[in-house]
Amino acid sequence: MSRYERWNALLELLAEQGRLEVEEAAEALQVSAATIRRDLDQLARQQMVTRTRGGAVAHHVSYDLPLRYKTARHADAKQRIAAAVAGLVSPGEVVGLNGGTTTTEVARALAVRTDLTERPESGAGQGLTVVTNALNIANELTVRPQVKIVVTGGVARPQSYELIGPLAGLLLGELTLDVTVLGVDALDVVHGATAHHEGEAGVNRLLADRARRVVVAADSSKLGQRAFARICGVEAIETLVTDAGAGEDVTRAFTEAGLQVITV
Repeated sequence: MSRYERWNALLELLAEQGRLEVEEAAEALQVSAATIRRDLDQLARQQMVTRTRGGAVAHHVSYDLPLRYKTARHADAKQRIAAAVAGLVSPGEVVGLNGGTTTTEVARALAVRTDLTERPESGAGQGLTVVTNALNIANELTVRPQVKIVVTGGVARPQSYELIGPLAGLLLGELTLDVTVLGVDALDVVHGATAHHEGEAGVNRLLADRARRVVVAADSSKLGQRAFARICGVEAIETLVTDAGAGEDVTRAFTEAGLQVITV
């Protein structure tokens, strides 16, 4: 287990329990107590936990892990999902991407599809246009001159690198998108696509509203769950791309709700 995987596991344990003892964490992660103490000290310096004598207590943001700590979670599944999502995009389309580890993988998968990114023979226009409120996605794709990047504007949220707030809506109201790919915190047949943070949900909703079709890219751990703020109902979603870990009952429920479900 790498350092970042341990940090992620510690934050998840704290989110579930609120308080964690060093010996308890060492047993759960099968590492030494000294390693756990160093990890908790590092997380405390980054203001992710509050250190206590013999352990740590959850910081107020620990339920919502910053993007850099989420990258190790379900990494293989997210890469397979991303490749499948990229395969749904046609040359010349305008793609909306919100923030998150899965949509970051989608951006990378799109960027390496030469049929999407090469310029037309006429030399006019762009092979691929991406509209995003995610600073990390914009940063990665900006170095690729064959991809046109449009950033929404707004106030940066450090936990997810997403731009939120009314400024994002001012731009999105002037654009039309072919497809929006949404990463979500949870997806449920009844409650739809949801996010932990209401500001992110608001901008994500606008990205969905401005698109002709909406694709949700979500690993199986997100399915059948719900989070605090609603993005959109399942009726607004055309396609769900998830991993093979999703149970048959779960995927059947989405299919019966009218979604095309692709498992990878």
